[in-house]
Amino acid sequence: MPAYIMFTREEPVADESALARYSAANRANAADWQKQFSITPLAVYGRLETLEGESADGVVLLQFPTMADARAWYDSPEYQAAIADRHRAAPYRAIMFEGF
Repeated sequence: MPAYIMFTREEPVADESALARYSAANRANAADWQKQFSITPLAVYGRLETLEGESADGVVLLQFPTMADARAWYDSPEYQAAIADRHRAAPYRAIMFEGF
């Protein structure tokens, strides 16, 4: 069953250099992550319209074959090393969920 991780940036970016480092780390690892975890980016900071509740400043949606793959990617040493820069850049919410 497919699984997803959704990141919502809750406020505008406060530290552009931290976000640049985080983005660079993600780009540097993208090919390896695709092979190892079968990660598929479905949405990356596209235009958004809030229909209910608080609006997000940005949204990223990633697809994985299974919850185990999603968790393995999130817990990978390479991604864990990048998280500190994401946290410095802006407040985010990360949600993992299973699809159909």
